[in-house]
Amino acid sequence: MSTLAAASCDSDSSGKVEEKKPLKPCCACPETKKARDACIIEKGEEHCGHLIEAHKECMRALGFKI
Repeated sequence: MSTLAAASCDSDSSGKVEEKKPLKPCCACPETKKARDACIIEKGEEHCGHLIEAHKECMRALGFKI
């Protein structure tokens, strides 16, 4: 990562931008979403209930009503 990019990530203004734009559901909880999607593709939805629930819990923790 360039120094400029690293500096822009740490600046106070980036926090203000996040407050103005609400988090979209598609961008929330990328870790649990990735694991859930990979499991569903490889094993089928019926075998991934624990990952689906973990993603729902993460979404709820961020304020989404699921």
